[in-house]
Amino acid sequence: MPSGKILVAQGGGPTAVINQSLVGVVLESRRFQHVTRVYGALHGVRGIVNEEFVDLTQETSHNLELVAATPSSALGSTRDKPDIAYCQQIFEVLRAHEIEHFFYIGGNDSSDTVRIVSEEAHKAGYPLRCIHIPKTIDNDLVGSDHTPGFPSAARFVAQAFAGANLDNAALPGVYVGVVMGRHAGFLTAASALGKKFPDDGPHLIYLPERVFVLEQFLADVKATYEKYGRCVIAVSEGIHDASGEPIASLLAKQVGNEVERDAHGNVQLSGTGALADLLCDEIKVKLGIKRVRGDTFGYLQRSFIGCVSDVDQREAREVGEKAVQFAIWGDRDGSVAIKRTGFYSVDYELLPLSDVAGKTRTMEDEFISASGTDVTDAFRLYLRPLLGSGIPDAFRLRAAKVAKVLKP
Repeated sequence: MPSGKILVAQGGGPTAVINQSLVGVVLESRRFQHVTRVYGALHGVRGIVNEEFVDLTQETSHNLELVAATPSSALGSTRDKPDIAYCQQIFEVLRAHEIEHFFYIGGNDSSDTVRIVSEEAHKAGYPLRCIHIPKTIDNDLVGSDHTPGFPSAARFVAQAFAGANLDNAALPGVYVGVVMGRHAGFLTAASALGKKFPDDGPHLIYLPERVFVLEQFLADVKATYEKYGRCVIAVSEGIHDASGEPIASLLAKQVGNEVERDAHGNVQLSGTGALADLLCDEIKVKLGIKRVRGDTFGYLQRSFIGCVSDVDQREAREVGEKAVQFAIWGDRDGSVAIKRTGFYSVDYELLPLSDVAGKTRTMEDEFISASGTDVTDAFRLYLRPLLGSGIPDAFRLRAAKVAKVLKP
């Protein structure tokens, strides 16, 4: 007899809307009479192998709606990157608990985990439906127009740079803002949506899709500073030289410092202000500009409460709901993808897990300007409807000048 049990988990970096997807799974699942239990795994796949489950069937709909509107991962998350042996443990736990539907909300690594678990179930002849539900602020999942979590983070970045530009205009100098994005520059590019007037910053945008040349960077900053008397710069944490070495690592070596590395051996880019500090030092020393300031947005952009796109909220809920429908009605495994169908509307498709798992999308060339230091109007048109409604606006004094008397 079917057990009617469902398991949902959240993996990778939290976002402002990941709980909308979680609640979408829970509420949609509870509509089906044969569903007996909806379990949640605490801290992603680690919680699965440790059998740390909570019964979400007992949550009230009202509380679920409150949680849905709250940023970050309500079930907790993990950075574990399961190999085949790890995924075999996951499958054994799912089979032991008679789980029939497994939903994993996450990014690239999470989609690969779902793929392997699905294959293990198929080999064992166990009737398990596995669905990957998309989530990442990097917007780097293959096959989707965009990914839940990205629009809200992009909204934060656009508003943050709009504010930084206002500050920089009042007290001119050079400002460097470092934004998340190891391989894909979508989030850094979102800074361009903070511009209103022609001389607004960011004046320069540097993305990991283009090779970063320090000498050219300094020349760009010098020219911009001479033109406007100031310069606002958006930089992706993942910028690298022609060999692929992260600039953060390269500059650190030049001053005799060591860079941090994560559990997977990658240079630690998030959660450290090293790149901003090093670039600011280069500008001060090489260009002689005194007022140079840098910020690292770090984790602020992921789950910033009160800066959430209503479009992102709606779509994050719907990918959770559609995942359940694809699994129960469609009886299929796969990865849910958002497809743009108009200006602005979307539809949802279920892609084969092998089409998404372990793959990384980067910004398309049509979105990056010929100079490599700005975005195109095509990108602005792509991103603007995702940011949602109610974005704050900035205004200027028209400043009718008064004639000088003592110093005409």
